[in-house]
Amino acid sequence: MAGTLSRSNKIGRSAVEVSPLGVGGGPFGNLFSKVEDSDVDAVIRNAAAAGVAFFDTSPFYGFGLSERRMGDALRNLPRDSFALSTKVGRLLYPLAGGVSQRAPSAFDSPMPFDFVFDYSYDGIMRSYEASLHRLGLGRIDILLIHDLSRDMHAPDEYARHFKIAMESGLKAASELRSSGDIKAIGLGVNTVEPCLESLQYGDMDVFLLASRYTLLEQSNTDVLFDECVKRDISIIAGAPFNSGILVTGSRVTTTYDHAPATGAVLERVAALEDICRSHGVALPAAALQFPLRHKAVAVVLPGLRNGKELSSALSWFGAEISEAFWDELAANNALAEIS
Repeated sequence: MAGTLSRSNKIGRSAVEVSPLGVGGGPFGNLFSKVEDSDVDAVIRNAAAAGVAFFDTSPFYGFGLSERRMGDALRNLPRDSFALSTKVGRLLYPLAGGVSQRAPSAFDSPMPFDFVFDYSYDGIMRSYEASLHRLGLGRIDILLIHDLSRDMHAPDEYARHFKIAMESGLKAASELRSSGDIKAIGLGVNTVEPCLESLQYGDMDVFLLASRYTLLEQSNTDVLFDECVKRDISIIAGAPFNSGILVTGSRVTTTYDHAPATGAVLERVAALEDICRSHGVALPAAALQFPLRHKAVAVVLPGLRNGKELSSALSWFGAEISEAFWDELAANNALAEIS
Protein backbone atom coordinates (compact mmCIF):
# COMPACT_ATOMS: atom_id res chain seq x y z
CA MET A 1 0.00 0.00 0.00
CA ALA A 2 1.27 3.48 -0.86
CA GLY A 3 0.94 6.79 0.91
CA THR A 4 -1.42 9.25 -0.73
CA LEU A 5 -1.71 13.01 -0.64
CA SER A 6 -5.28 12.93 -1.94
CA ARG A 7 -6.73 12.67 1.56
CA SER A 8 -6.60 15.01 4.54
CA ASN A 9 -6.46 14.24 8.24
CA LYS A 10 -7.95 16.25 11.06
CA ILE A 11 -5.85 17.48 13.94
CA GLY A 12 -7.60 16.20 17.05
CA ARG A 13 -11.04 17.71 17.53
CA SER A 14 -10.00 20.97 15.89
CA ALA A 15 -11.00 22.31 12.49
CA VAL A 16 -7.43 22.00 11.19
CA GLU A 17 -6.94 19.62 8.29
CA VAL A 18 -3.50 18.51 7.15
CA SER A 19 -2.04 16.40 4.40
CA PRO A 20 -0.50 13.14 5.67
CA LEU A 21 2.91 14.38 4.48
CA GLY A 22 4.17 17.76 5.64
CA VAL A 23 7.33 19.86 5.34
CA GLY A 24 9.39 20.72 8.42
CA GLY A 25 11.11 24.10 8.52
CA GLY A 26 14.28 23.25 10.46
CA PRO A 27 16.50 23.20 7.35
CA PHE A 28 15.09 26.57 6.28
CA GLY A 29 16.90 28.04 9.28
CA ASN A 30 20.22 26.76 7.86
CA LEU A 31 20.32 23.79 10.21
CA PHE A 32 23.93 22.53 10.04
CA SER A 33 24.51 24.08 6.61
CA LYS A 34 23.24 26.91 4.45
CA VAL A 35 20.12 26.66 2.33
CA GLU A 36 19.42 29.18 -0.40
CA ASP A 37 16.26 31.29 -0.45
CA SER A 38 15.51 29.87 -3.88
CA ASP A 39 15.64 26.32 -2.49
CA VAL A 40 13.15 27.18 0.25
CA ASP A 41 10.80 28.73 -2.29
CA ALA A 42 11.11 25.74 -4.62
CA VAL A 43 10.46 23.19 -1.86
CA ILE A 44 7.33 24.96 -0.66
CA ARG A 45 6.00 25.80 -4.12
CA ASN A 46 6.54 22.30 -5.51
CA ALA A 47 5.36 20.58 -2.35
CA ALA A 48 2.11 22.53 -2.48
CA ALA A 49 1.69 21.71 -6.16
CA ALA A 50 2.08 18.00 -5.29
CA GLY A 51 -0.64 18.20 -2.65
CA VAL A 52 1.35 18.86 0.53
CA ALA A 53 -0.82 21.05 2.75
CA PHE A 54 1.02 21.25 6.07
CA PHE A 55 4.11 23.26 6.97
CA ASP A 56 5.84 23.63 10.32
CA THR A 57 8.38 26.18 11.51
CA SER A 58 9.67 27.83 14.67
CA PRO A 59 11.29 31.08 15.84
CA PHE A 60 14.22 28.93 17.00
CA TYR A 61 15.12 27.71 13.51
CA GLY A 62 17.82 30.11 12.39
CA PHE A 63 16.65 32.58 15.08
CA GLY A 64 13.78 33.82 12.94
CA LEU A 65 15.19 32.89 9.54
CA SER A 66 12.95 29.88 8.93
CA GLU A 67 9.80 31.84 9.73
CA ARG A 68 10.88 34.70 7.46
CA ARG A 69 11.65 32.41 4.55
CA MET A 70 8.60 30.21 5.01
CA GLY A 71 6.29 33.20 5.20
CA ASP A 72 7.79 34.68 2.04
CA ALA A 73 7.03 31.45 0.14
CA LEU A 74 3.65 30.70 1.69
CA ARG A 75 2.30 34.16 0.89
CA ASN A 76 2.26 33.07 -2.76
CA LEU A 77 -0.28 30.35 -1.95
CA PRO A 78 -4.01 30.72 -1.21
CA ARG A 79 -4.15 30.90 2.59
CA ASP A 80 -6.84 28.25 2.90
CA SER A 81 -4.81 25.78 0.85
CA PHE A 82 -2.45 24.88 3.71
CA ALA A 83 -2.20 24.56 7.48
CA LEU A 84 0.71 26.16 9.33
CA SER A 85 2.22 25.51 12.73
CA THR A 86 4.85 27.43 14.62
CA LYS A 87 6.16 27.33 18.14
CA VAL A 88 6.37 29.37 21.33
CA GLY A 89 8.57 29.22 24.42
CA ARG A 90 11.53 31.26 23.21
CA LEU A 91 11.67 35.02 22.78
CA LEU A 92 14.18 36.43 20.30
CA TYR A 93 16.15 39.59 21.00
CA PRO A 94 18.75 41.42 18.88
CA LEU A 95 22.39 40.70 19.59
CA ALA A 96 24.48 43.50 21.06
CA GLY A 97 27.18 44.05 18.48
CA GLY A 98 25.96 41.03 16.56
CA VAL A 99 27.90 38.58 18.73
CA SER A 100 26.23 35.83 20.73
CA GLN A 101 27.54 34.89 24.16
CA ARG A 102 26.32 31.33 23.72
CA ALA A 103 28.21 28.36 22.38
CA PRO A 104 27.96 28.15 18.58
CA SER A 105 24.47 27.13 17.49
CA ALA A 106 23.52 24.35 15.12
CA PHE A 107 22.41 26.95 12.59
CA ASP A 108 24.82 28.16 9.92
CA SER A 109 24.54 31.95 9.50
CA PRO A 110 21.38 32.53 11.54
CA MET A 111 19.76 35.92 11.79
CA PRO A 112 21.44 38.32 14.30
CA PHE A 113 19.31 37.37 17.27
CA ASP A 114 19.62 35.33 20.40
CA PHE A 115 16.85 33.91 22.58
CA VAL A 116 15.65 33.47 26.11
CA PHE A 117 13.27 30.75 27.22
CA ASP A 118 9.95 32.24 28.31
CA TYR A 119 6.96 29.96 28.84
CA SER A 120 4.89 32.55 30.72
CA TYR A 121 1.53 33.94 29.64
CA ASP A 122 3.13 37.17 28.42
CA GLY A 123 5.99 35.29 26.80
CA ILE A 124 3.63 33.08 24.80
CA MET A 125 1.58 36.07 23.66
CA ARG A 126 4.67 38.05 22.65
CA SER A 127 6.15 35.08 20.80
CA TYR A 128 2.91 34.46 18.91
CA GLU A 129 2.64 38.09 17.81
CA ALA A 130 6.30 38.22 16.76
CA SER A 131 5.84 35.06 14.68
CA LEU A 132 2.93 36.65 12.82
CA HIS A 133 5.18 39.59 11.94
CA ARG A 134 8.10 37.41 10.80
CA LEU A 135 5.80 35.19 8.75
CA GLY A 136 3.90 38.11 7.27
CA LEU A 137 0.72 36.07 7.50
CA GLY A 138 -2.55 36.87 9.20
CA ARG A 139 -3.09 33.44 10.71
CA ILE A 140 -1.25 30.60 12.38
CA ASP A 141 -3.28 27.39 12.64
CA ILE A 142 -1.39 25.36 15.25
CA LEU A 143 0.65 26.75 18.15
CA LEU A 144 3.10 24.37 19.81
CA ILE A 145 4.93 24.95 23.09
CA HIS A 146 8.48 24.16 22.05
CA ASP A 147 11.23 22.10 23.69
CA LEU A 148 9.52 21.85 27.06
CA SER A 149 11.45 18.68 27.82
CA ARG A 150 14.26 17.40 29.99
CA ASP A 151 16.63 16.97 27.06
CA MET A 152 16.55 20.75 26.54
CA HIS A 153 16.83 22.01 30.14
CA ALA A 154 18.80 21.25 33.29
CA PRO A 155 16.67 19.25 35.77
CA ASP A 156 15.85 22.15 38.11
CA GLU A 157 15.26 24.48 35.16
CA TYR A 158 12.96 21.96 33.50
CA ALA A 159 10.75 21.72 36.58
CA ARG A 160 10.52 25.51 36.77
CA HIS A 161 9.79 25.96 33.07
CA PHE A 162 7.22 23.17 33.05
CA LYS A 163 5.35 24.68 36.00
CA ILE A 164 5.28 28.11 34.37
CA ALA A 165 4.19 26.67 31.03
CA MET A 166 1.37 24.58 32.44
CA GLU A 167 0.08 27.21 34.89
CA SER A 168 0.60 30.33 32.78
CA GLY A 169 1.69 29.74 29.19
CA LEU A 170 -0.96 27.14 28.49
CA LYS A 171 -3.60 29.64 29.56
CA ALA A 172 -2.37 32.04 26.85
CA ALA A 173 -2.43 29.35 24.18
CA SER A 174 -5.90 28.24 25.26
CA GLU A 175 -7.19 31.81 25.10
CA LEU A 176 -5.83 32.22 21.58
CA ARG A 177 -7.63 29.03 20.60
CA SER A 178 -10.88 30.06 22.29
CA SER A 179 -10.82 33.43 20.52
CA GLY A 180 -10.31 31.76 17.15
CA ASP A 181 -6.90 33.33 16.54
CA ILE A 182 -5.45 29.83 16.36
CA LYS A 183 -7.24 26.53 15.91
CA ALA A 184 -5.12 23.97 17.78
CA ILE A 185 -2.53 23.81 20.55
CA GLY A 186 -0.03 21.31 21.86
CA LEU A 187 3.65 20.58 22.47
CA GLY A 188 6.57 20.26 20.07
CA VAL A 189 9.19 18.08 21.80
CA ASN A 190 11.71 15.27 21.34
CA THR A 191 10.57 13.07 24.24
CA VAL A 192 7.38 11.36 25.32
CA GLU A 193 7.34 12.25 29.01
CA PRO A 194 6.30 15.93 28.85
CA CYS A 195 3.43 15.04 26.53
CA LEU A 196 2.07 12.59 29.08
CA GLU A 197 2.63 15.04 31.94
CA SER A 198 0.84 17.84 30.09
CA LEU A 199 -2.35 15.80 29.83
CA GLN A 200 -2.98 16.56 33.50
CA TYR A 201 -3.09 20.31 32.88
CA GLY A 202 -4.90 21.16 29.69
CA ASP A 203 -6.95 20.15 26.68
CA MET A 204 -4.36 19.40 24.01
CA ASP A 205 -5.08 18.92 20.32
CA VAL A 206 -1.72 17.68 19.08
CA PHE A 207 1.82 16.66 19.95
CA LEU A 208 4.69 17.09 17.52
CA LEU A 209 7.00 14.30 18.60
CA ALA A 210 10.36 14.32 16.82
CA SER A 211 12.43 11.16 16.27
CA ARG A 212 10.63 9.03 18.84
CA TYR A 213 8.15 7.22 16.60
CA THR A 214 10.09 6.00 13.61
CA LEU A 215 10.83 2.78 11.77
CA LEU A 216 13.99 2.53 13.90
CA GLU A 217 12.48 3.20 17.32
CA GLN A 218 9.20 3.69 19.07
CA SER A 219 10.54 4.78 22.45
CA ASN A 220 7.92 4.47 25.20
CA THR A 221 5.17 5.66 22.88
CA ASP A 222 2.53 3.01 23.62
CA VAL A 223 0.96 4.68 26.66
CA LEU A 224 1.01 8.14 25.09
CA PHE A 225 -0.47 6.98 21.80
CA ASP A 226 -3.19 5.01 23.59
CA GLU A 227 -4.11 8.16 25.51
CA CYS A 228 -4.07 10.20 22.31
CA VAL A 229 -6.47 7.82 20.60
CA LYS A 230 -8.72 7.83 23.67
CA ARG A 231 -8.72 11.63 23.92
CA ASP A 232 -8.73 12.34 20.15
CA ILE A 233 -5.32 14.02 20.20
CA SER A 234 -3.22 13.85 17.04
CA ILE A 235 0.47 13.06 16.68
CA ILE A 236 2.73 14.82 14.19
CA ALA A 237 5.61 12.38 13.65
CA GLY A 238 8.64 14.61 13.13
CA ALA A 239 12.12 13.61 11.95
CA PRO A 240 11.05 10.22 10.51
CA PHE A 241 14.59 9.51 9.25
CA ASN A 242 16.20 9.87 12.71
CA SER A 243 18.40 12.70 11.35
CA GLY A 244 19.59 10.74 8.34
CA ILE A 245 20.36 7.12 9.08
CA LEU A 246 17.06 5.87 7.65
CA VAL A 247 17.97 7.49 4.34
CA THR A 248 21.66 6.63 4.08
CA GLY A 249 21.45 3.21 5.72
CA SER A 250 24.07 1.42 7.78
CA ARG A 251 26.89 1.13 5.26
CA VAL A 252 28.06 4.74 5.24
CA THR A 253 29.14 7.14 7.96
CA THR A 254 25.92 8.60 9.23
CA THR A 255 24.13 10.11 12.18
CA TYR A 256 21.37 9.04 14.51
CA ASP A 257 19.68 11.89 16.38
CA HIS A 258 22.38 14.29 15.15
CA ALA A 259 25.21 12.25 16.65
CA PRO A 260 27.43 9.48 15.22
CA ALA A 261 25.46 6.24 15.05
CA THR A 262 26.52 3.57 17.55
CA GLY A 263 27.17 -0.05 16.72
CA ALA A 264 23.82 -1.10 18.21
CA VAL A 265 21.97 1.40 16.04
CA LEU A 266 23.86 0.33 12.92
CA GLU A 267 22.98 -3.31 13.60
CA ARG A 268 19.29 -2.45 13.90
CA VAL A 269 19.38 -0.49 10.67
CA ALA A 270 21.19 -3.32 8.90
CA ALA A 271 18.46 -5.73 9.99
CA LEU A 272 15.82 -3.35 8.62
CA GLU A 273 17.75 -3.07 5.36
CA ASP A 274 17.84 -6.86 4.97
CA ILE A 275 14.06 -7.10 5.26
CA CYS A 276 13.59 -4.12 2.93
CA ARG A 277 15.86 -5.74 0.36
CA SER A 278 13.98 -9.03 0.46
CA HIS A 279 10.73 -7.21 -0.36
CA GLY A 280 12.16 -4.73 -2.86
CA VAL A 281 11.33 -1.81 -0.55
CA ALA A 282 13.52 1.28 -0.22
CA LEU A 283 14.48 1.88 3.41
CA PRO A 284 13.52 5.59 3.36
CA ALA A 285 10.15 4.73 1.79
CA ALA A 286 9.40 2.38 4.68
CA ALA A 287 10.61 5.03 7.14
CA LEU A 288 8.36 7.71 5.68
CA GLN A 289 5.25 5.53 5.53
CA PHE A 290 5.64 3.67 8.83
CA PRO A 291 4.44 6.35 11.30
CA LEU A 292 1.13 6.85 9.49
CA ARG A 293 0.20 3.23 10.11
CA HIS A 294 -0.74 4.22 13.67
CA LYS A 295 -4.18 5.78 13.91
CA ALA A 296 -2.91 8.47 16.31
CA VAL A 297 -0.54 9.86 13.67
CA ALA A 298 -2.06 12.52 11.41
CA VAL A 299 1.04 13.61 9.50
CA VAL A 300 4.67 12.64 9.02
CA LEU A 301 7.05 15.60 8.92
CA PRO A 302 10.50 15.36 7.31
CA GLY A 303 12.81 18.34 6.96
CA LEU A 304 13.66 18.94 3.29
CA ARG A 305 16.50 21.16 2.10
CA ASN A 306 15.96 21.41 -1.66
CA GLY A 307 13.97 20.23 -4.64
CA LYS A 308 15.94 17.00 -4.95
CA GLU A 309 15.11 15.99 -1.38
CA LEU A 310 11.46 16.90 -1.95
CA SER A 311 11.29 14.76 -5.10
CA SER A 312 12.80 11.83 -3.21
CA ALA A 313 10.36 12.25 -0.33
CA LEU A 314 7.36 12.37 -2.67
CA SER A 315 8.58 9.23 -4.45
CA TRP A 316 9.17 7.37 -1.18
CA PHE A 317 5.82 8.47 0.19
CA GLY A 318 4.00 7.19 -2.89
CA ALA A 319 5.87 3.89 -3.17
CA GLU A 320 3.82 0.69 -2.99
CA ILE A 321 4.64 -1.37 0.10
CA SER A 322 2.89 -4.68 0.71
CA GLU A 323 1.34 -5.79 3.98
CA ALA A 324 3.66 -8.79 3.80
CA PHE A 325 6.60 -6.44 4.36
CA TRP A 326 5.07 -4.96 7.51
CA ASP A 327 4.10 -8.42 8.72
CA GLU A 328 7.70 -9.62 8.37
CA LEU A 329 8.99 -6.60 10.29
CA ALA A 330 6.66 -7.45 13.14
CA ALA A 331 7.42 -11.18 13.01
CA ASN A 332 11.16 -10.51 13.24
CA ASN A 333 10.74 -8.03 16.11
CA ALA A 334 12.34 -5.46 13.82
CA LEU A 335 10.16 -2.70 15.24
CA ALA A 336 11.33 -3.15 18.83
CA GLU A 337 12.88 -0.18 20.61
CA ILE A 338 16.60 0.30 20.42
CA SER A 339 18.53 0.23 23.69
